[in-house]
Amino acid sequence: MMIKRIWWILFLVGITSLGAELQAQRDSNLVQFSGLVLDGSNDQLIPVPYTNVFIKGKNRGTYSDLKGFFSIVVEKGDVIRFSTVGYETVEYKIPKDLKDDRYSLVQLMTQDVVNLPETVIFPWPSRDHFRLEFLAMDVTPELQKRAAENIAKESLKKAEVGTRFDGDENADFYLRRQASNYYYYGQAPPMNIFNPIAWGKFFKAWKDGDFKKKE
Repeated sequence: MMIKRIWWILFLVGITSLGAELQAQRDSNLVQFSGLVLDGSNDQLIPVPYTNVFIKGKNRGTYSDLKGFFSIVVEKGDVIRFSTVGYETVEYKIPKDLKDDRYSLVQLMTQDVVNLPETVIFPWPSRDHFRLEFLAMDVTPELQKRAAENIAKESLKKAEVGTRFDGDENADFYLRRQASNYYYYGQAPPMNIFNPIAWGKFFKAWKDGDFKKKE
């Protein structure tokens, strides 16, 4: 009975030692891989943020921050793939003969941009053809009536009322209102009742009949 226990203890000790040795080998194979991803298209070396840093074949990775910095735990011999929109994909292999558990790299990315020549599409091959087609165009009375209705003041006014401001117009209105508030900050804003220009506009509108009741 005692011999069986001794053999069982020796077996457990061997398994534990083997596991510790395997774990030590695995830990010695791990590397803290850090570095910077920069734009190497010119001499400025601008950081490339949010670059995908992917370990090929292991479905694991990270990405660079706003300053182009990244850090990830890899194994010796891993192939690292750097990819981002607008740049060519680059692969780098971690050396297998590293003696240190830390490794740094400055990865330069090359822009992958294709500039196509400007293309202008015309419905006619030349201005002369356009002039001939324009002069030969048959404008019927129905088309003339429709064009006159589209550019009438009533139609344009309805279109103006139903058209909303876009982003630029809203931003311009907001900034102008903020600028007016800051301009009179800490003091009472002027009143138009004492403004002679406003009185002049009022009298002119009165003479023009702008305040008359319209049917």
